[in-house]
Amino acid sequence: IKNHLSRLLGERRWTQARLARETGIRPSTISAYYNELAERISYEHMDRICEALDCDVCLLYTSDAA
Repeated sequence: IKNHLSRLLGERRWTQARLARETGIRPSTISAYYNELAERISYEHMDRICEALDCDVCLLYTSDAA
């Protein structure tokens, strides 16, 4: 699974802090997602991030399997 949060934030010129404010997710949690250090992400967080960034989950995460 590949995380595209960094790219999506860059395209929108959003900071991690702004995403944390918009979603209500703790900044340390956003940082873990951004830096791909989190071992798992909750469905609720995925939903909040996608809603804030106005994107589908398929843009946020993709599978490396082809």
